[in-house]
Amino acid sequence: MIFDMDGVIIDSEFIHKKAYYETFKSLGLEVSEPLYKTLTGSSTINVFQNLIAHFDLNEDPERLVVEKRKRFISYFENDPSLHLVKGVEELIHYFYNQGKILILASSASMPNIDRVFKRFKLDQYFTAKISGADLKASKPHPEIFEKAAALAKTPKEQCIVIEDSDNGVKAANDAGIFVFGYRNPMSADQTLKTANAVISDFKELKSIL
Repeated sequence: MIFDMDGVIIDSEFIHKKAYYETFKSLGLEVSEPLYKTLTGSSTINVFQNLIAHFDLNEDPERLVVEKRKRFISYFENDPSLHLVKGVEELIHYFYNQGKILILASSASMPNIDRVFKRFKLDQYFTAKISGADLKASKPHPEIFEKAAALAKTPKEQCIVIEDSDNGVKAANDAGIFVFGYRNPMSADQTLKTANAVISDFKELKSIL
């Protein structure tokens, strides 16, 4: 079982969006909702590389990544309402107790992944964690899910991805891995149209798998 993190394990999309838009404002950029939607699920460096090209900016993407992450960390550490996605903790326990191999495959940076896993005590359940920020290509490129299957030492035909973004779903499609699109209300702008199946509640997965 290969899990995305933001929007699948933790409801953090709203603080990522706040951190991004504060950074956009500091650059004097007006990023439309349709444009932002195309970036959802990509790594932070990929987001800024795309925006620099789109707006023809003379900016260092690495510096912008640092600025955005500072804002995100501030929100993460000071927002007591931040919580796991409804039902995901029970789903993780369910798969773990079934002996399933659990892999985290997220576009977030590894420090952000570790921050979430430490806060919610998730490390004990996962065999491996992969950060797309450390890979050559970001979602929608399939590299992250191909690596996840390799780390699980499991044929791709026996893997399942859970994703809430169109970029993540496409990455799973192109990796040749069955993908459940999770319709998170916080990611309502994502179509999930190429997912193999779409769910709105993790209880649905427990009844299927």
